[in-house]
Amino acid sequence: MKKKHFSWAFIAALSLSCTFTTACSDDNPVQTEEPTPDPDPTPDTPSETLARFVIVTQSGNDNGATYLVTSESLDEGQVTAKGNGWETESASNWIFYGERYLFGFQYNDGNNGTGFSFKLSNNGTVTEDRQYTFNRTTTYGTWGDNVITASTNAGTAEQDEEGNYAYYLQFNYLSVLDGNTTTGNHIAENFLGNGERVSFAGFVEANGKLYTSVVPMGMSHYGVNTFPWAIQKQEYVANADGGSGSGQYTAGMIPSTQYPDSAFVAIYSGDDFDETPVIARTGKIGFASGRMRSQYYQTIWAADNGDLYVFSPGYGRTTTTPVVNPDGTQFERVQGKLPSGVVRIKAGETDFDASYYVNLEELGNKNPMFRCWHIAEDNFLLQMYSEGAENMSGTSAPRNELAVFNGEEGTLTVVTGLPDASTLSSFGTPCSDNGYAYIPVVTTTGDKPTIYRIDPATGEAKAGLVIDGADSVTALGKLSATSN
Repeated sequence: MKKKHFSWAFIAALSLSCTFTTACSDDNPVQTEEPTPDPDPTPDTPSETLARFVIVTQSGNDNGATYLVTSESLDEGQVTAKGNGWETESASNWIFYGERYLFGFQYNDGNNGTGFSFKLSNNGTVTEDRQYTFNRTTTYGTWGDNVITASTNAGTAEQDEEGNYAYYLQFNYLSVLDGNTTTGNHIAENFLGNGERVSFAGFVEANGKLYTSVVPMGMSHYGVNTFPWAIQKQEYVANADGGSGSGQYTAGMIPSTQYPDSAFVAIYSGDDFDETPVIARTGKIGFASGRMRSQYYQTIWAADNGDLYVFSPGYGRTTTTPVVNPDGTQFERVQGKLPSGVVRIKAGETDFDASYYVNLEELGNKNPMFRCWHIAEDNFLLQMYSEGAENMSGTSAPRNELAVFNGEEGTLTVVTGLPDASTLSSFGTPCSDNGYAYIPVVTTTGDKPTIYRIDPATGEAKAGLVIDGADSVTALGKLSATSN
C-alpha cells in the first residue's frame, strides 16, 4: 500500500549584512567592526519514532463493537476502550505487518472475506487506512511486501469424468505498497503426491524463504476418481452422507487424512505460490496446525537464528473410527497415535533435523499444545490443552494453561502468576516486546481484561495494563507512526 510520507526539513538561512559607504575625507575614516561569526547551526536530528501499543478490544454491552485503543505501556496503568479508540467492524483474525500496519480479516463462513488495514497517526491514535474484499481465508501471514491469506475451496476449472471439480488453494496478496489486491491459485489435489487435497496453516519468512505447514485433508470425490491408486483401503471411502460444518462429508470421498502421523512443510524460494516448493516431511509428529472449526492456526515459527520449529498438537488421536452414518452404516478412518511434539528444520536446510525431537507430553503438566507464538531468541509461548490429551477434542475443550518452550534446550516451563485456571475465560493473541511476551487475559470473575507480561526465562507472569469498558481483548501489537 502506498502511504503518504511526511518529512520536515528545517533550513537555516544565514543573512550577511553588507555596508555601502560614500566617499569621505581621509581625516574621518569610516570605522567598521568585523562581524562576529554566527555559531554553527544545530545539525538536523532525526525525529523520535512515535510508537504505541495497539489493543484490539470488544464490548458485548455495545452491540459487539470493536475498538482499537492505544497505550504507551503494557506493564502498568489503565486505558478505557469505549469512546477512546477507533471503532471498527469485528474481525476473525488480526495481523500486524511489522510496526507499519494492522490488518483485520473477517471470516464470512465460506464466502468472500472483508478486511481493513489501520495505521498509527502522527498524534498517536489509530486510523483506518484501506478496505479490502478477498477470497475466503483460513490462514494468513506476511510475505515480502504483501499480507497473504490462503484457503482451500472447490474450483470451477478442472473436472473428473463424473463432473466433480478439483479443489484449489486460493491465495490473496494484499500489497502494503499500493493497496492492490491480487489473487492466485494452485491445485490442492495430490499436492503432496499422495492423492489427498491439502490446506496451508501459517506462513513464516526466514532465511530468504517462505515456510508453510501443509495439512493433508483426505481425498475429495475428484481425488478418489482421479488417483484411485492413493486409496490405502476401500473402507476409508465414505459410503453415505453425514457430518456437519467443516466435518461434513458425502458418499464417495475420504473425509479425513490417511496420514495423521506425518508433518509436511513446503519451502518456497521465490515471491509467489506459482513455483513448485521443496517439501520436507517427518514421521516424528502429526500435522502441524492448531485447529478451530475451519480455521487453521499457525504452529510453525522461526527462532531469531533462523531455525524453524514445527509444533504439532497431535490431533490424529482425536479421530474416531469407525464413523457411524445417520443411516446406521459405517466406514473407517485412520486414527493417529503420535503425541504432541516439536521438530526442527535448521536454518538453511530443507529437511527436518534428524537429531531433534521433543515430546511435549513428557514435560510440564504432561499436556498437549493448542497454539503457539514466537517470543524472542528460541523461546516460544504455548497455549496448552489443560486437561490432557483425552480432553482435547471439540471446540469447548479446556485450554487454560500457558507454557514457555525453549527450542535449543528442549525445555517446557509452565507459566505461573496467572489467575486460577478455573476462572480463566480466554486468552487473546499475544505480542512480544523487549524479550517478554504480553498476553491479554479475561476471567469469569468479572475482573477487567488485563495484559500479563511473561518472562520467558522464569515463566513468571505479572499483571500489567488493565482495559476498562471491554469484555475481551482479541490481539495486541505495536505500530509506529514514522514507519508509514
